[in-house]
Parts: sequence; structure tokens; C-alpha cells
Amino acid sequence: MSRAHAQRGATAVEFAMIVPVVVLLFGIVVGGARTWLARGAVEQAAAAAARGASQARTPAGAVQAADDLARAQAAMDGLRCARWLVDTEAAALAGVAGQPGAVRVSVTCEVPLEDVLVPGWPGAVEVRATASAVVDTYRGRH
Repeated sequence: MSRAHAQRGATAVEFAMIVPVVVLLFGIVVGGARTWLARGAVEQAAAAAARGASQARTPAGAVQAADDLARAQAAMDGLRCARWLVDTEAAALAGVAGQPGAVRVSVTCEVPLEDVLVPGWPGAVEVRATASAVVDTYRGRH
């Protein structure tokens, strides 16, 4: 029996063994990239929301502005979330003018990973960012 005849079919076996490893590596890269991009988008959304909320005159207006701006920023970045939460602390706007303060906004996004198909990975990863912005000390408040 010749050596070439003995190696017959070895390439197909090697290919069958390598394909699952390559698919797994590709899934890990895609899942990692999706999480990394979502982290950046959530940080930008939190920063935009905090800046916008600090310009409001009332705590309720700040909460609405923060939610609207965070959603707009996330939509611009193409962020896809299974669960979305914007938490705004705007108590500084309830005080009288002349008192320093800051508005703090936390944005949470649950990034779906079900379609990545990596065994053992969760169905979603939670990404959270917090940002704050100083309230203008002498701006009128209601």
C-alpha cells in the first residue's frame, strides 16, 4: 500500500475537526466586539443624558430630558438592548438658585448575545455607565 493511499481522507477529517474551533473563535470575537461597542455607546448615552439633564429647570424636566437624550444617542449609535434603563438623580435642581449641585445619570443596557452561538455564554450581558454634570449655580430653578 502506498503512502498516498494511506493518507486518503485525512484532509476531510482535519477539516471536520477544525471547523467547530473556527466557528467558536468567530463567535467569541463577535460577542466581544458587540459588548465592547455597546459599552462605548452606553457611556456616550450617559454623558449626553447628564449634560442635557443639567440644563433642565426642574427635577421632572431633568428626568425627561435625560431619558430622551439617552435614547436618541443610543439610536444614533445603533445600540440594540434587550432591556434599557435610565436612572436620573436630579435632586440638585430642587434647591434654590445659588446652591451648587450636580445631576447624575446611570444608563443600563442588556446586550443580547443569543445569536452569537457560543456554548456557555449567557443570553445577554449587562453594560452600565454613569455620568454626572454640574448644574449652573445661578440658573433659575422651579
